[in-house]
Amino acid sequence: MKNLQVVEKEFSYVPIIDIQALVSGKGDYYSLASQIKQACRESGFFYIIGHGVDENLQQRLEELSRQFFAQDLETKLKIRMALAGIAWRGYFPVGGELTSGKPDLKEGIYFGAELGEEHPLVQAGTPMHGSNLFPANIPEFGETVLEYMEAMTNLGHTLMIGIALSLGLEESYFADRYTSHPLVLFRIFNYPPNLSPSDGEPIWGVGEHTDYGVLTILKQDDSGGLEVKSKSGWVAAPPVPGSFVCNIGDMLEKMTAGLYRSTPHRVQNQSENHRLSFPFFFDPNFDVEVKPIELDNIVANDHIGDRWDQANIHDFRGTYGDYVLSKVSKVFPELRRSVL
Repeated sequence: MKNLQVVEKEFSYVPIIDIQALVSGKGDYYSLASQIKQACRESGFFYIIGHGVDENLQQRLEELSRQFFAQDLETKLKIRMALAGIAWRGYFPVGGELTSGKPDLKEGIYFGAELGEEHPLVQAGTPMHGSNLFPANIPEFGETVLEYMEAMTNLGHTLMIGIALSLGLEESYFADRYTSHPLVLFRIFNYPPNLSPSDGEPIWGVGEHTDYGVLTILKQDDSGGLEVKSKSGWVAAPPVPGSFVCNIGDMLEKMTAGLYRSTPHRVQNQSENHRLSFPFFFDPNFDVEVKPIELDNIVANDHIGDRWDQANIHDFRGTYGDYVLSKVSKVFPELRRSVL
């Protein structure tokens, strides 16, 4: 690839990309790849429509999630994260997750690929691998979550084809090197109604941060509150019917030497209702070493001082598992001390 320059532009909105051609395997890949390239270079965020994910499945997931979070704390704690050990799955209460050392105003449930005790990675005691914790009193919850995760995993593989094409690479570039057995992590978050005092500091549902892996696919309800950081300030990413919000993570920024940016974002629920969000993280294989892609005439832009954690991801060496564990253990320091 020739003459690619790292850019950092102001942007005032998150673009919408119809990926139906990519999903169906028919149509104009060139135009689609061009749109993905522009979005990844300018904002690191884009909506997708035409994704083909069943709307009834999404609705069922949302209804069951509201049913779970409406329960009392004691009931929800029956699937608390401490019970899953190093698999790092289950429920955490409001304030139980930290961003930059500050408690987030949200509660949530962590899920991952469903792996039985006989799986080699589980046998080896690999962190973040194992079986999920599902509420016994909501029988449909587990099967719905697993069905949704399967749909998102398939969509992740499809989108990585589009991202590969946007970089001028062969379709299977990421599958061949990084995502043959992706680390898939799924979260369901519930943000209580906004409690920020009118004359004080805002209370963030989740503070400024970037995502860790290569690709996040987010389903959000109609409450709003997601904001993306532009050079000139914060840009709202409101709900768009029938869409998912996609954004790239730290490892894709590292692979592309800063050409594609892992853009900071944050959430504040400004509505009077509980806000649900469903981020699905499609990440590299746990044991793979992430290296820069050989793209001609790319100069790394490490953005030190611009990131929420002051980190230089381009200096990181090691496997993706090393990276993600270093990040997640800061989000749950008590869990880190007890299980790692």
